[in-house]
Amino acid sequence: MDLRKLKALIDLVERSGIAELEVTEGEERVRISRVAANGAAVMMHAPMQPMAAMTLPAAAATVPVMAAAPDAAPKAPEVPAAPEGHTVKSPMVGTFYRASTPGGKPFVEVGQTVTEGETLCIIEAMKLLNEIEADKSGTIKAVLVENGQPVEFGEPLFIIA
Repeated sequence: MDLRKLKALIDLVERSGIAELEVTEGEERVRISRVAANGAAVMMHAPMQPMAAMTLPAAAATVPVMAAAPDAAPKAPEVPAAPEGHTVKSPMVGTFYRASTPGGKPFVEVGQTVTEGETLCIIEAMKLLNEIEADKSGTIKAVLVENGQPVEFGEPLFIIA
C-alpha cells in the first residue's frame, strides 16, 4: 500500500476520533488503532498476511509504523475436486440464502433440473434481496455455499452440468 494512502488514513483516524480503522486492498490489509487515554492499546488479531499494524497515540503528531514480517508462504489446503460443469458465480458481495424465508424450501436442490432464468438463490446486499438466476439450463451438481454465509463478488455458488 502506498505511503501517501497510509498517511491519509492515519490523518483520518486522528481527525475523526474513531478507535480503529481497517482497510483491505487486494491481498494487502492495514489496521490502524488508537491508544486509549489510559495508555492501553486496542488489540486485534488478524489471520491474513501481509499486514501492517499501526498504533496511534491519542494526541501524537508522529506515528510509529510496524510492518508485519511475512512468514513463509502458507501451504494451500488440499481442495477436493469440484464437480465438472458450468459455475454460477456471485455477481455481488452479500449474504447467500437458499430459500426466500428462514426455514423455507430451498429454491433448488442438488440433482434438480433448472432452466435458464430460474431463481437459484437470494443474495442480500445492503438490505436488498437480489434473486440470482441460472444463466444456463442443466442439472444442479453442487451447491458450493452454506445458507446464511457471506459471499464475495465472483465466488462460485453452484455447479450446473
